[in-house]
Amino acid sequence: MQNIKEYMKAVGQAARAASRHMALADTAAKNLALNATAEFIRKRKALLIAENAKDVEAAKANGLDAASIDRLTLNDKTIHSMADGLEQIAQLPDPIGEISELKYRPTGIQVGKMRVPLGVIGIIYESRPNVTADAAGLCIKSGNACILRGGSEAIYSNRAIAECVQQGLKAADLPAAAVQVVNITDRAAVGELITMKEYVDVIVPRGGKSLIARISEEAKVPVIKHLDGVCHVYIDDEADLDKAIRIADNAKTQRYGVCNAMETLLVAQSVAADVLPRLCAIYLNKGVELRGDESERALVPQMKIATEEDWYTEYLAPILAVRIVAGLDEAIEHIATYGSQHTDSIVTENYTKAMRFLREVDSSSVMVNASTRFADGFEYGLGAEIGISTDKIHARGPVGLEGLTSQKYIVLGSGQVRN
Repeated sequence: MQNIKEYMKAVGQAARAASRHMALADTAAKNLALNATAEFIRKRKALLIAENAKDVEAAKANGLDAASIDRLTLNDKTIHSMADGLEQIAQLPDPIGEISELKYRPTGIQVGKMRVPLGVIGIIYESRPNVTADAAGLCIKSGNACILRGGSEAIYSNRAIAECVQQGLKAADLPAAAVQVVNITDRAAVGELITMKEYVDVIVPRGGKSLIARISEEAKVPVIKHLDGVCHVYIDDEADLDKAIRIADNAKTQRYGVCNAMETLLVAQSVAADVLPRLCAIYLNKGVELRGDESERALVPQMKIATEEDWYTEYLAPILAVRIVAGLDEAIEHIATYGSQHTDSIVTENYTKAMRFLREVDSSSVMVNASTRFADGFEYGLGAEIGISTDKIHARGPVGLEGLTSQKYIVLGSGQVRN
């Protein structure tokens, strides 16, 4: 345990020193590092696949499920996608040094805000090795250093990808310690990382609910997180029903195991008989298990009986809870009671109702006439994301480059003194 403490302290010290260099790096150097890293990743494709094969072999031997092994596996397509992603980040505008809200005060001084890096970001994630490249790329472009602690099942893959990133940093004359992968698979390393207040400025956990809950409970460093994605689509009594069916189908079935997939469908009572049988036929044909109360089951007899727990549940699976509500007021109340402040959408042609939904639903993403699956950094034009935040302090929603920065006040004077 003492060795882990000493190791993590050394990692933290190196990251803190590197963060000062990264904060001063100009856009050209950061972009050079990103593009060089992409080139190294493509050149070392065979090595990355060979190292990844060690992880995959061990995962199979340890009985990891097929879905987890699929997320763990690297191939030609995923490796080129990692490289492409880094080049896309290089093309994004650099937020660092941006000055905004500059205004003259009666004293003659100008007061504004400048965007600055957070410093050192600790990122804890599970079995997706591509996160190593994505997270490193976003941290480099936003002028931060990062400490990456991937899942133990991806240790060989993460080390190999991090080596490419460090070579890219060196090519741009930036410190290699700006991106470090924790080489210790012992979970005690996570405990150290989330309590190193003197070296780490923020923690970003990416993974299952149990991982995020543990980090939220034990961390002494601020955490950017979301625990659940209990997302809703509400079909209003003034919805275009063809549009509603298209949106509600996509929100649930485009992908099941993602945090922005719809988990509960709310339908206004006056249109339920028209829309639910048509929509649920699509779900049933795609193998989605439906759960509802007696009023919903009267329209769709194949539904199973819903329990109170269903309204709170993030299934991440082909299971959908369905509830008929009296109207907009009851839909908003249901979301406030059972939702997780992730992503919620209304389908309506009534402008006033749409604006009420936008104002009154307290989620990190609120939508009108669009699928919840759009709640994503790439779709929002952020280029990429380091995660989703349902917190209300600092970053909220998909966290891209701007979410990895802060602002400081700047004052421009010409000799003024305060009376």
